Amino acid sequence: MELQLQHLCKHYGTKCAVNHVSTTLTPGVYGLLGANGAGKTTLMRMICGVLKPTSGRLCLDRKSIEELGEAYYARLGYMPQDFGFYPDFTAREFMRYMAAVKGLDKREVKNRTEELLELVNLRDVADRKIKSFSGGMKQRLGIAQAELNAPDILILDEPTAGLDPKERVRFRNLISDFAKDKIVILSTHIVSDVSYIADTILMMKDGKLFLQEPMATVTDSINGKVWELLVSDREAVEYSSRFSVVNLHHENGKVRLRMIHETAPVADAMTVSPSLEDLFLYHFGEEAGIERSEKNADKI
Repeated sequence: MELQLQHLCKHYGTKCAVNHVSTTLTPGVYGLLGANGAGKTTLMRMICGVLKPTSGRLCLDRKSIEELGEAYYARLGYMPQDFGFYPDFTAREFMRYMAAVKGLDKREVKNRTEELLELVNLRDVADRKIKSFSGGMKQRLGIAQAELNAPDILILDEPTAGLDPKERVRFRNLISDFAKDKIVILSTHIVSDVSYIADTILMMKDGKLFLQEPMATVTDSINGKVWELLVSDREAVEYSSRFSVVNLHHENGKVRLRMIHETAPVADAMTVSPSLEDLFLYHFGEEAGIERSEKNADKI
């Protein structure tokens, strides 16, 4: 199975939200990263057919999605960033309603609904109204409805936004369970979630896809550019104003700084192994790194 994006563009007046994105995706989990406004949601909505590209083509196994029509959407599952629920529906009613919208066989709907509610740990509350659910419960219901038709392509836009750490771990495990033999595209600004479950990292900036790299090697490009050093409080404030500080940690009256820089920022700095968060800040320093440094300086 291959999902081919061929020179996809989306314009809103003079603004180009997605700019000639081309790639081929095969089964696996893809973590889609980028700063706010990078074009991630627009790209995902085009893949789902919610938005029509201004130009370019989407193909599944070399057939355009226009040619495939309903056969394409039958293989697609989508959880948008702001998923709309009917608050007075129970979880079970909502799942059966979504099954009807997707045109699923009525004979299979009951068993499939119960199976998924059990899988996302909502079966015990299946007859409670959704308006009484926590954010995490709603997110779990959202991924359950996306899985109703056992899709080959699963699109998840910011699925862990607003969840506490425990719920995020539970949700990451769910995604891993659902990901077998599927193309899963997961967009999030929580880099740690992607680093745990993604096979491949995609990065977008200004509407362009500029990086596609396996998780195992994605940070190789910044080897030798991530540094740590132990400094005084005064030096920490100074360095935070001059460099992109990824993290700081107080240790016995000193401050351990982690910084991203092409060369050693100061003589005592030591190189360390880079993380996915380091790579994110390396590429999106203006949007994320400078802001992070100012916040770190405030904590010293």
